[in-house]
Amino acid sequence: MSLRVIPRLDIKGPNLVKGVRLEGLRVLGKPEHFARYYYETGADELLYIDVVASLYGRNSLLDIIAKTSREIFVPLTVGGGLRSLDDIKTVLRAGADKVALNTAAIRSPEVIHEAARKFGSSTIVVSIEAKERGGGIYEAYTDNGRERTGVDVFEWAVRAAELGAGEIILTSVDREGTGSGFDLELIRRVAESVQIPVIASGGAGQLRHVREAATLAKADGVAIASLLHYEFAAHHAYDTDWPDEGNTEFLRARNAVASIASGITLPKIKQHLIGHGVDCRPAAPDSSLI
Repeated sequence: MSLRVIPRLDIKGPNLVKGVRLEGLRVLGKPEHFARYYYETGADELLYIDVVASLYGRNSLLDIIAKTSREIFVPLTVGGGLRSLDDIKTVLRAGADKVALNTAAIRSPEVIHEAARKFGSSTIVVSIEAKERGGGIYEAYTDNGRERTGVDVFEWAVRAAELGAGEIILTSVDREGTGSGFDLELIRRVAESVQIPVIASGGAGQLRHVREAATLAKADGVAIASLLHYEFAAHHAYDTDWPDEGNTEFLRARNAVASIASGITLPKIKQHLIGHGVDCRPAAPDSSLI
């Protein structure tokens, strides 16, 4: 199975945002600009997460989903604030291909079974936000890494798969946004415990981190944010589109953005993986110099 490289776009209101360990969110621009660039340069899928949806009990990405699905032709997974079968149906009708469930699934696990039966297992993704508690124990969190659940990550992953989830997105909250590398032990243990694809998220900071998630931790896909977003923001400014709301000071300080840009693009990631024998879909031929 080919490794999937999936840009992760965390969204707050109309803005693409990025933080560290899911906190301290900075506005980086309009998600549609990032999404189109990633589509044109070789993204296998896109992941949209409404990072404040759980606070308000609803997903507010319908307009963004509809626009994206009209212009971008790779699978789109959407998560955040999806509480019911009706919520899932609404997001799928707007143009999403898959939905990611976290809070609702932990509160009422049967929703996984009901949703898989109604919409198909391949449509239902369970998002697990994991924090290490020490001694090899990992606890699942909800509400964008804010709320403890007391649920063991590995037991929950097995149960989610048994209930009919078609895929797991596994985010290390401890590593997210740090660039220190994926939590390989966490990913490997989950991947070995289930028979469904596991998408690793949280920690990519170098090309080798992406390769290690595939080769050492056996991830089926990698969801990447900071590694790509800051590079794009440093070289693709849309000054007239900067929103007034949110923390835009960092975005306006171009030198600050450039100072942490990775120099890494999707084509470079794909080229690195293929060069090291990792099976993945090549980037588009005309994107090799982007």
